Amino acid sequence: MSTKNQISVQIPPAVLAEVTEKLQDVKTLLVPYLQALAPGEKKSIFKMGDKTVATVQKVEDYTETNPEFTPSYMDNPEFAKDVAVVTDLSPLRNLSQQLFSDLDDTITIAGNEALLAALLYYGAVKEAASKGVATAKPIYEDLSARFTKRGAKKKPDTQ
Repeated sequence: MSTKNQISVQIPPAVLAEVTEKLQDVKTLLVPYLQALAPGEKKSIFKMGDKTVATVQKVEDYTETNPEFTPSYMDNPEFAKDVAVVTDLSPLRNLSQQLFSDLDDTITIAGNEALLAALLYYGAVKEAASKGVATAKPIYEDLSARFTKRGAKKKPDTQ
C-alpha cells in the first residue's frame, strides 16, 4: 500500500468562510432567475448541446432578419429571452463546472490519502490486538465494524 502524498494543504478557516459567503451571495443573486426541474423532468425535455446552440442562435438571427417566416403561434419575445438566458448563464455554468471539478478532484485525492492512512492505522491496531496488547483491543473492536470487507451480495435463487 503506497503512502505517496499527492496533496498537503491546510485551507485557513477564514478562506473557507469567505468562499462560502461569496458562493452564498452568488446563489442569492441568481435564485430569482433560476428554476429547478423535478427528478424525471430533465429526461423528458429537449436539451441544447454544443451543436444546437449555434443552430438556435442562427434561428434567432433569422427571426429578426426574416420575421415573415415566424409562425403566429410562436412567442418570439419569449424565444429571444430564452436564448439570452442560455447565452448569459453558459459562462457561469462553465466556471461552476470547472470549480466543481477541481473541488471534486481535491476531495477525492485527500479522501484517498486519508482512507489509506486510516487503513494503515487500523492494520497496526489489528496486529497489536492479535498479539494481546490490551489497549489495542477496544480500539480494534470499535473500528473492526467499520473496516469489515463487504463482498458482493449474493443473488437469491429464483427457481
